[in-house]
Amino acid sequence: MNININWKKAFWLVLDVLFINLGIIAAFWARFGWLQVSDVYINTYMRVMPVYTIIMLAVFYVFGLYDSLWRYASVDDMVSITLATGLGTAINMAGLYLITIRFPRSIYLLSWLFTLLLVGSSRLIFRGVAFYRPILSREPKQQNKVLIVGAGEAGAMVIKELKKHRELGMVPVAIIDDDDNKQHGRLHGVPVLGRREDIAEIARELHIDQIIIAIPSASRDELRSILDECKKTRCRLKIMPGVYEVINGDVTINQIRDVKVEDLLGRAPVELDTQSIAGYLTNAVVLITGGGGSIGSELCRQIARFNPKQLLIFDIYENGAYDVQNELKIHYPSLDLKVLIGSIRDRARLDSIFEQYKPDVVFHAAAHKHVPLMEENPTEAIKNNVFGTLNVAEMADKHGAKRFVLISTDKAVNPTNVMGATKRVAEMLIQAMAKHSNTIFAAVRFGNVLGSNGSVIPLFKRQIAEGGPVTVTHPDITRYFMTIPEAAQLVIQAGAMAHGGEIFVLDMGQPVKILDLARDLIKLSGLEPDKDIKIEFTGLRPGEKLYEELLMAEEGLQATKHKKIYIAQPADYDIRLLKEELEKLRFILLGNGDEIVDFLGKLVPTYRRAANN
Repeated sequence: MNININWKKAFWLVLDVLFINLGIIAAFWARFGWLQVSDVYINTYMRVMPVYTIIMLAVFYVFGLYDSLWRYASVDDMVSITLATGLGTAINMAGLYLITIRFPRSIYLLSWLFTLLLVGSSRLIFRGVAFYRPILSREPKQQNKVLIVGAGEAGAMVIKELKKHRELGMVPVAIIDDDDNKQHGRLHGVPVLGRREDIAEIARELHIDQIIIAIPSASRDELRSILDECKKTRCRLKIMPGVYEVINGDVTINQIRDVKVEDLLGRAPVELDTQSIAGYLTNAVVLITGGGGSIGSELCRQIARFNPKQLLIFDIYENGAYDVQNELKIHYPSLDLKVLIGSIRDRARLDSIFEQYKPDVVFHAAAHKHVPLMEENPTEAIKNNVFGTLNVAEMADKHGAKRFVLISTDKAVNPTNVMGATKRVAEMLIQAMAKHSNTIFAAVRFGNVLGSNGSVIPLFKRQIAEGGPVTVTHPDITRYFMTIPEAAQLVIQAGAMAHGGEIFVLDMGQPVKILDLARDLIKLSGLEPDKDIKIEFTGLRPGEKLYEELLMAEEGLQATKHKKIYIAQPADYDIRLLKEELEKLRFILLGNGDEIVDFLGKLVPTYRRAANN
C-alpha cells in the first residue's frame, strides 16, 4: 500500500515540475509573444530553473499537496493550491531580486495564474474522473421520474444526491414549491413547475413515478396537507426526515424514507415536563413487566434517558427481552440493566424479584391483548390480565414500591369482549388498592398503537406486499390511534402526575376510519385501491365493536396541566370485597367458559358481550 502511495506522489511531483515550468513559459509568451521573447530572459531562466522549480515543489509539499486524496478534492484543497502557488511565486520573486536577476513584474503575476490554472485543473480533472468512473461503469436501472416537493436547501440536496447516484434510476424532472418567488425558476437544472395544489396535475402530465417530500421544517398539519394532495396520484411516496430526525443537518439517499402512516395522522410531537419525570425516575430502580413487548420496550428506551439507578426488564418471552437488552446496551452503555425472565402469574418468582431488587417504580405492561384470541381463551385472559395484575400489584405494595402504573386500554370502557373486561377488572383492582397502600397506584388508558405487535398496520402492509386483498372487518369501523413513542412518553408523564387511584385518559385525537387507513396504505405503495389491490369486508370478529370509547358514562374528565392527559373520575371500590369476588372467579376458572364469562359480567356491570360472539 505504501508503494502505491509513493507512486502517486511521484506522479504528481513529475506533473507539477512540468506545470511549474509551463507556467513560466506561458507567462513569457503572454507578455511578449512567442517569437519576441528575449534570448537573455530565456537563458537567464534556464540557469535558475532548477532552483525555481525546487522552491515551488517545497512550498507545495509544506501545504500538503502530495498528501491530499484528490478524488475527494474540496474547496479547502483549492484554497491550499492557490496559496501554495502564490507563496512559491513570491519566494522565487524575492530570491531573484536578491541575486539581481530582473524579470518584468508581470511575468510573476502571469506565471502564478498559469501555474495555478494547470495545477488546480489537473486535480479537479482527476477528481471528476475518479468520482464519475464508478458511477458511469454501473448499469443504470430503469429510469423513474421523480417529483420533488420543496425547492429549499433540502430539495437541492435531494436533487444532488439523485444525480450523483444515477445507478438508482431516479431522475428528478420537476419541483413543487408554494413560494411565489421560486415559480418558473430552476434548482440544479430542475424546473419549479407549480404549487402544492398542482401536484396531481403535474404528476399526471409528466408521468411521474415517485414523489419525494423534501421539507424537513414542515409542521405536521402542513405535511398532512401535502400528503393529501400526493394521495391523489398513483406515485410512490418518500419523505426526507424531519428536522427533529436529522442530527448533522445533511441528508443522504439512505435517509430518505418511505412515508409512514404516522405521517398521515398529522399529530404534533409530545411535549414532556422532563423536570417532573426526572424527579421520580432519575436514580430510581424501575421495573417494567412485559418489557420486551411493543409498549414495554419503548418504555425502556424512554426511561433509560432519565438515568435510572437500575432498569429491570421482566418478560416471559425471552427473544423480545433479549432484543431490547442488546439495543439498550449499545445506546446506554453505562445503564445498569437487568433482564429477568418469568411470568406475572408466578407469585413466588415476583416475590423473589421484588425482595432482591426493591423496585421504586413499576410499569405494568404485561398482558394478553388480542381480542379474538382472548374470546377463545377466556381462562388465560383472566389468569394473566386479572390475577397476574393482582400478583404484581400486591408485590409492589408488600415491598414498598413508591409508584405503580398500569397500562390499560380503551377496550376496558363498556367492554364487549373478554380482553376489555379483564382490563377493566385490573383498573378496578388498582383503584381499590390505592385506598389502602402507601404505594401510589394509577392506570393509564389509551387506544390502539401504530405498529405494535398484532396491530392492523403490519397486517395491511403484508397483505399489500402479497398483492391483496386487504381485509377490513366492517366499512364503518373506527379506532383511536397513536404512535408507540407518543404512548410511552405520555404514560411516563402520567406516572409523574399520579397521587393514587387515578385512571389517566390520553388524548387520542380524532378516531380514524380503518377503511380510510387501508386505502391510504395502498396509495402510499403507489397502487390504486379496488383496482390494483382489492379491499374485502370480512365481518366483525368475536368481541369486536364498531367504535371504541375512552370514557364510561359515570366517568367525568378532569383536565391536568398536560394538554394531552386527562383524569377520569375516581371510582370507589372495596379491596376486601373485590378480592372475595376474585377468589370466587379463581374457583370458577376450573369450570366451563360460559360460567367464566357470566361471572365476569357480574364483576364488570358495563360488560356486554358483542352480538357477533
